[in-house]
Amino acid sequence: MTILGWIVFGLIVGVVAKLLMPGRDPGGMIVTILLGIAGALIGGFVGRALGWYGEGDPVGFGMAVVGAILLLFAYRKFSGPSRVGG
Repeated sequence: MTILGWIVFGLIVGVVAKLLMPGRDPGGMIVTILLGIAGALIGGFVGRALGWYGEGDPVGFGMAVVGAILLLFAYRKFSGPSRVGG
């Protein structure tokens, strides 16, 4: 897949992940798209490495969404408001 293809795929995955996990995200839509791209890469790599599916299988979309949701959750967890001074 070309770089443009990964960006479009990541956009779609990021939107789906955002719909499945609504809420405020520090960084907005751009960060969600980037998390979608990263989720697609990580989910696709893990799924193929474990032999769950091959390149181009439709189940890869599901793994990409799961990866994006996990990254979105981690991003929200670690980039939340800091509580300095108690």
